[in-house]
Amino acid sequence: MQSVKKFAAGGGLVLGICNGFQILAEAGLLPGALMRNSGLKFICKQVHLRTETTDTPFTSQLATGDVLQVPIAHMEGNYFCTPEELRQLEAEDRIVFRYGDRAGRDHA
Repeated sequence: MQSVKKFAAGGGLVLGICNGFQILAEAGLLPGALMRNSGLKFICKQVHLRTETTDTPFTSQLATGDVLQVPIAHMEGNYFCTPEELRQLEAEDRIVFRYGDRAGRDHA
């Protein structure tokens, strides 16, 4: 993991999906942690993600607000960070997608 940390510290692009996202959080490359889903149930379904930024190589062909439908399958997919950490992530434009409905509206 040290080589990934060194790569990221040097400006390298790192993408963590599913367990990869969890590993990035556990390694300290992302603030916060992933917690068990509410109800302690495994979730496997299609969800909608609203594009928050297009300033990445992974989202540069999308428009802000575009909605993608993607599959999820996880037991520990409840991301948590402090309000301060969230403000920092937003200020650094590091929130790439947010869960929403098919029209892109936030979940309540």
